[in-house]
Parts: sequence; C-alpha cells; structure tokens
Amino acid sequence: MSHDLWVILIGSLVAGSCGLIGSLMVLRKLSMVGDAISHAVLPGIVIAFLFSNSMSTPVMVLGAAVFGLLATIFIQGMEHLGIQTEAAIGISFTALFAMGVVLLSLFADSVHLDLQHVLYGEIAYEPYYLITLGGITLPKAVWVMGSVFLITLFLIFLFYKELKITSFDPLLASSLGIPVLFFHYLAMGLVSLNTVAAFESVGAILVVAMLIVPGAIAYLWTNRFHRMLVLSVFFGVLSAVSGYWLAALFDVSIAGMMSVSAALLFIFSFCFSPNQGIFIRYLLRKRIRESAN
Repeated sequence: MSHDLWVILIGSLVAGSCGLIGSLMVLRKLSMVGDAISHAVLPGIVIAFLFSNSMSTPVMVLGAAVFGLLATIFIQGMEHLGIQTEAAIGISFTALFAMGVVLLSLFADSVHLDLQHVLYGEIAYEPYYLITLGGITLPKAVWVMGSVFLITLFLIFLFYKELKITSFDPLLASSLGIPVLFFHYLAMGLVSLNTVAAFESVGAILVVAMLIVPGAIAYLWTNRFHRMLVLSVFFGVLSAVSGYWLAALFDVSIAGMMSVSAALLFIFSFCFSPNQGIFIRYLLRKRIRESAN
C-alpha cells in the first residue's frame, strides 16, 4: 500500500473511532468534557513514563486513562459543590494540562516527549513506524488505532441499550436499575483511550475536533441513535479523506486540514441537513406562509 493510502487509513481510523465515542458525548451534552480530558491526560503520560521508563502504548494508555478519569471526577465534584459545568471543565482542563507542561519542563532531559508533537502530531510520518505482529507488518498507528476502534465499537455494541437510555434519559435509566455512573465513567474511559491512542497521529488539540465534530454533524442528519453512530463514522472518514486531499493540494498540515474539512462538513450540514438545516427550515416556513395566503 502506498504512503498516501496509509495516511488516509490512519486518519480514517482516528476520525471513525473518535466519532463513535464523540456521538455519545454530544448526546450527553458533554462535548467539552472530551476537550478537557484530551488535555488533562498529558500529566498522566509524563508520570507513566517517569515510573516505567517506557513509551509503550499500554503504559501511556494506563497513565492517560487514570488522569482522564481524575478530570471527570474533579468536574463532577465541583458541580456537586455548585460550580457551573463550564467553569468546572475550565478549571480541571487548565490545571491538569498545566501540570503536564510543568512536569515536561522539569524532566525534559529524561522524558523524551516533544510537547509540540503531543499537541499537533504529524500523521505524515506514521506510516514509517512499522511493527510486525503475527507475521503481519503494519504501521504502528494502524495497529493501535485499529485496536482502539474495535474496542470502542465492541463496547458500544455490547452495551448499546444501556448507553442509549443513559444518554437520552439518565433518570429513567436509574429507575430501571441501570448503573448510570458506571456507564458515564465507561464513556469517559473510552474518551481517554481514544485521545492517547491518537496522540501520535493527530495530537491532543486536533483530536478534539474528531471527538466533537463528526458526532455533531451526524446529530444534524438523524434522530435515531444507531444511525447517528453510523453517520458519525461516515463523516469522520469523509473528513479524513477530503482533508488529506486538500492538504496535498495546498501543501499544508494534514491533521489540521482534516479538522478544517470536518468543520466545513459541519457548516454544510448546519445549512442543508433535512431535519435541522437552516435553509431547509426557511423554505418550509416560506411554503407554510404561501399556503396560508
């Protein structure tokens, strides 16, 4: 497979996997929690490296998951104390991310982790880092993001009904005996998993776009949960493919252009989606006025 196709595949896996869990975040009105977690995991990565002296993916995921869940706990704790959700997210996000930056500054000689790489990533280099498993040689990012995508897909399929009802009506779910808090932390754990897995490909900042935008686009096109999940993957992959083509055309950042492409798809959907598009609603109101006259 050519270098271009590998890059597109990696971008599609990142966008598709983040789009799946991002759909849950959009439905739960927790999109910015994904933003907070994507930044809060930085100290977890640094601390995991300091204790293990290893940059292996399982170690990084463990450290990131711990601090991702800590961020969630901090946010919920502050909400219970009466602090507004937006303020709680901002405090947790900035405090934990700043902690990660400070740790990198203190241990820069021993932590071989480039802050700019963590923030922005460089997907163009990922096809060159090859790993052989079971006699099959693939880029490391394909192994990692492919595994994360399958894990995310499996858990959403396994707990489909529970995730659906806890997303739409947590009070009803609680009355039915469904452990709402468990599924909340399951979703947060998947956000942490997807975030750290995507670090090397698109970076912490750009992965936020993949966590939010494909799910938000899908939300504009359907009112059905299962369709929203499918559409989030579709629009995520479409963002990756079109973003790579535009990046090659204008010779700019690939990951950045993938995010820009996702934003353009959102603008188009916001205007022309059949359910909530502003132009469609305008035409419907115009027809109603004409029929009334």
